[in-house]
Amino acid sequence: MYASVKSAGLRGFSAELVTVEVDLSSGLPRFDLVGLPNSAVSESKERVRSAVRSCSFQFPISRITVNLAPADFRKEGPIYDLPIFTAMMLADGQILSGQKTLERKLKELETSVFLGELSLNGDVRRVRGVLPMLIAAREHGMKEAFIPAGNAREATAVSDALRVYPVRTLSELLAHLRGETLITPVEPVAFEELVRRSRSAGAPDFSEVVGQKEARRALEISAAGGHNVLLVGPPGSGKSMLAKRLPGILPEMTFDEALETTNIYSVGGLLPEDLPLMVERPFRSPHHTATLAAMTGGGTQALPGEVTLAHNGVLFLDETPHFQRQVLEALRQPLEDRSITIVRSRFRATYPGNIQVVGAMNPCPCGYHGVPYAENGQVCSCSLPDIRRYVERLSGPFLDRIDIHVRVRPVPERLLLEAKPAECSADIRARVVAARALQKARFAGSGIRCNAGMTRAQVTEFCALDERGQDLLLAAHEKNGFSARSHDKILKVARTIADLAGSADIRTEHLAEAIQLHAMDRYIDP
Repeated sequence: MYASVKSAGLRGFSAELVTVEVDLSSGLPRFDLVGLPNSAVSESKERVRSAVRSCSFQFPISRITVNLAPADFRKEGPIYDLPIFTAMMLADGQILSGQKTLERKLKELETSVFLGELSLNGDVRRVRGVLPMLIAAREHGMKEAFIPAGNAREATAVSDALRVYPVRTLSELLAHLRGETLITPVEPVAFEELVRRSRSAGAPDFSEVVGQKEARRALEISAAGGHNVLLVGPPGSGKSMLAKRLPGILPEMTFDEALETTNIYSVGGLLPEDLPLMVERPFRSPHHTATLAAMTGGGTQALPGEVTLAHNGVLFLDETPHFQRQVLEALRQPLEDRSITIVRSRFRATYPGNIQVVGAMNPCPCGYHGVPYAENGQVCSCSLPDIRRYVERLSGPFLDRIDIHVRVRPVPERLLLEAKPAECSADIRARVVAARALQKARFAGSGIRCNAGMTRAQVTEFCALDERGQDLLLAAHEKNGFSARSHDKILKVARTIADLAGSADIRTEHLAEAIQLHAMDRYIDP
């Protein structure tokens, strides 16, 4: 007897459908699994065998051949346990008996997808990557899906167009397929309701930051235009505290952005079981000992790295100079392309990487260069060569991709004692959202979301300077030796500053502030 059902598999960030075929034939009992499976898939034979017996079903005493098609697509993970079991039970007549009845049932299941790992006692376990596989199934015309109950929450994002049945045990699945006890499909959750809940959850707020007027202004500009930032200051000046509050002033994610981000965490197996959609922008803060694979992604299963996990959010690099040189250099391409392509001998995967990088570093190895003794109680013990070697751990090409460089000064003791309330994140976000609205209208239909993503042609069109502005920028170039990339980044930041001011044109004061925020000599000069 022959039967087949549909399943799906991951290929990097995307998914494609897989047909699971089972043929039961005469001969000595044997279980063959073909179709380019990895070891985790090959082990499905033993999991399925034990699960069948634990649920008091009859394991077929025949030659069993399972084919996972297409055969040139490498199958990975335990996700094929459930479809293998379903197809085998159909072929053996243990779900429905009779040739005509079986053919009718197979016809009904042509638009059904089965995903899930089996435990030895017949429970259906949660697996990673369910959301992108359900999206792929929907795009291929599938009408219903049977998934582990542990993945039910993430399936709510597509349950409006696809009937999704959460399966807890094999007995429950067979009762549904026989029409005895139907499984209640997953109910969709309103995106607006999830956003409302996230607002009331509470997040780090800028009202808790004392002083730091220059740094607060720099992060507001960064949020308004999607620009990368490097914070330079002594220990305890508030660099990490400032960075952690950046997501709180970014615009709320759209449904498409939330779906993209949730897809990534589903593929990586990092999505919490009780979270339907990630509606808060990610904030990733890898330790400076992170390896190249951890940052960019890869491995045997092509899992996303920190760059991709921070998609639509913030990647915070604390103690930036202490990251491995090759790790920082690997960020150069995704900072330009807003994506990262991982190429290995067996696979090629392109992951999204639309991120804002926030770096934090000390001005010197001891951390106190340029800090007055009276303000901190410390004096710098580093020589100028030591400072230069420390700063030069960040290459010129990497620094050139950072739009804003800002010095974070120690907070005077009197301000800490006064503890006056500062402007809250909600008020700053309102200005950021207004500036982003201007950019959305400006770049409508182009695929660009904010000023930081402008192309060279768009910079020429939207960042025109008057004669006075051109003279100012020329003088800055002659003094600092800016590259062509820095030229464009200064104009993009100036455009953002103008947007925050509600100005249609880039005025001289906007350009002057942008130039000041991009100057790199401040790392050494006090």
